[in-house]
Amino acid sequence: MKKTTVEISGMHCASCALNIEKQLKKTEGVKDASVNYGMNKAYVEYDEGIVAEDVIDETIASAGDYKVVREESGNAQKADGTNKAYKKFLIALVLTLPLLITMFFPDLMMKMEVMQAMAVLTAVVVFIVGWQFHLGMLLQLKRFRADMDTLVSVGTLAAFIYSVYAMTSGGHVYFETAAVIVTLILLGKYLEEKSKGRASSAIQKLLALGVKKARVLVDGKEAEMDIEKIREGDILLVKAGEKIPLDGEILKGSTSVDESMLTGESIPIEKNVKDLVYGATINGSGVIEMKVTKTGENTVLAQIISLVEQAQGSKAPIQKLADKVASIFVPSVMLIALATFLIWMFVVGAGFESSIIYAVAVLVIACPCALGLATPTAIMVGSGKGAENGILIKESQSLEVAHKVNAVMFDKTGTLTKGEPVVTDVEVFDKDLDEKDLMILACSLESQSEHVLASAFNKYSKDLGLKTYKTEEVKALSGKGVEGVVDGKKVYLGNEKLIETLKITLRVPHKTSFEDFANNGKTPMYVVVDGVVAGIVAVADVVRDEAKSAVASLTKQNIDVYMITGDHEKTAQAIAKQLGIKHVVANVMPDHKAEEAKKLQESGSVVAFVGDGINDAPALAQADLGIAIGSGTDVAIEAGSIVLMQSNPQKVVDAIRLSRQTFKSIKQNLFFAFIYNVVAIPLAAFGILSPIIAAAAMSMSSVSVVGNSLRIRRKSL
Repeated sequence: MKKTTVEISGMHCASCALNIEKQLKKTEGVKDASVNYGMNKAYVEYDEGIVAEDVIDETIASAGDYKVVREESGNAQKADGTNKAYKKFLIALVLTLPLLITMFFPDLMMKMEVMQAMAVLTAVVVFIVGWQFHLGMLLQLKRFRADMDTLVSVGTLAAFIYSVYAMTSGGHVYFETAAVIVTLILLGKYLEEKSKGRASSAIQKLLALGVKKARVLVDGKEAEMDIEKIREGDILLVKAGEKIPLDGEILKGSTSVDESMLTGESIPIEKNVKDLVYGATINGSGVIEMKVTKTGENTVLAQIISLVEQAQGSKAPIQKLADKVASIFVPSVMLIALATFLIWMFVVGAGFESSIIYAVAVLVIACPCALGLATPTAIMVGSGKGAENGILIKESQSLEVAHKVNAVMFDKTGTLTKGEPVVTDVEVFDKDLDEKDLMILACSLESQSEHVLASAFNKYSKDLGLKTYKTEEVKALSGKGVEGVVDGKKVYLGNEKLIETLKITLRVPHKTSFEDFANNGKTPMYVVVDGVVAGIVAVADVVRDEAKSAVASLTKQNIDVYMITGDHEKTAQAIAKQLGIKHVVANVMPDHKAEEAKKLQESGSVVAFVGDGINDAPALAQADLGIAIGSGTDVAIEAGSIVLMQSNPQKVVDAIRLSRQTFKSIKQNLFFAFIYNVVAIPLAAFGILSPIIAAAAMSMSSVSVVGNSLRIRRKSL
């Protein structure tokens, strides 16, 4: 199965998107299809062995007056579409203004020469400038279908044809009504196109980040090359202040890199030899040589764009209701318009003129577009804002789940903590040694060992610039610690079992300090020098700076916070106490985390699981909402519904808040779209609203829905 994204031009309303979607789903070999009116795109999953891509293009074109736009011309097509809509509106406005002026001079309107001039101007507006509506109606009629174009076409034709009849029979003409309807709807289309462009701007911003050319080093010589021609393994030169062209590894030089486009974090990251750098991030003051490790679709930026498009292309379950309503909406409105005409004509006896005008008002006030735009525009804006803040929403369905979440389960290591052991405390008992002397001995020993906590000592030594001694006869003591000869002294580093093996008698201060460190979630180790306990060094996986505030924010929102870990109960409780977490699940094997999430679900909770997306994949999949947290290198995590580009627990709070804001906008949009039609159609049917007011209201309903979605951009996370 292959997935493809196709950009479509020619869609005028939500019904267009539904018609194309139905046509695609009927095509043999197409497994699934989703057409997004807000994005003007179709997302198709198909079997390459059964159906070719050009057949999909033909299927889309055959559904109406639609064309497939290839990526390279997509942006130009969007700008062109907005410009065309603006020009059409201006032409219609210039031709309609004289018709509006005649409304203030009733006697003038009754003169045959004036009526004939009005008929010509209206014909140009209705049949030439507004031809798209009639063409759309004819194309749908061929397939025995109806859409918004049908409503506008039938409404304006009815007003125009009746006016021609009235002109010859001495009745009142409504040429200005037909022309104003087309003009106002064209204004609405222009504003809608402009708003849709703003709503989908996030992807355009991401695409604009990409670099077009790069400096390639070949045999030590510098050559400028198009980014498409660069391959994995090529060596690139990146100067200060330039964008890094592609993902790669630094071979030479050091610098600081602004990765804010990737993570949302504004502070530059220090980068040295062997560190990874990512395309479209900005190099600081250093000059570096790098080896390309990823190109094209495999780069982090390309994967971010892919995930954002995936979210914007997917349909939230709530959209299915709107789609069902939209599919029967136009035929229902046409029946209501017919009933309006018949009741006013034959039951009320209002006469042909009033009856036809009331029916026209019903036709033009109905708005299926507001229903079609309600969900996709909010998802576009929400997912775009998320991408700008390092939050990638992979599936729009997760937006519906997120606002119901009442329990968040964090995996401890690497999520709430940094996942890197560091030296936290040093206590010296030997009067002949100070803290620095003790740590030089301990770091010297660990520098030559494969002890599981050796990295903490190596980092400590590096950070403080300690000069280690020559170390010999280093040996790991399984389950106890490590031993060796440092600067001629016999040094041991280990736990209580090591002390028992060495048959050393511990004093009360030794035991008290050791227990205090252990009770606070740290791993204490005795440092024994020449048979004497010289001190204790405590190592711990340090809690992330943002973890405590993240837990507090979730708790404030009445969300229960759980911490799940493989650590012992005592260590887990100590860390939970630091963070203010009341619910702790300790001694859990990695493969049992999903079971714990399931237990919580069975108790009635809607669970979000937060993990690193690799070891926690089963739990991420099991939870109602999987949030994969990482450094940005694991963008293609499949298990999570939401991917965070930073290892920052606060982003979990931001992701839930963004999801709630987006879903709230979707509900507001759908409520407005439903209420508008429920209220407006009866008002038109009862003759309270004229066709001109009805056309203005219809045009503004779609724009107001898009405008409400755009409010998400202004809200803080």
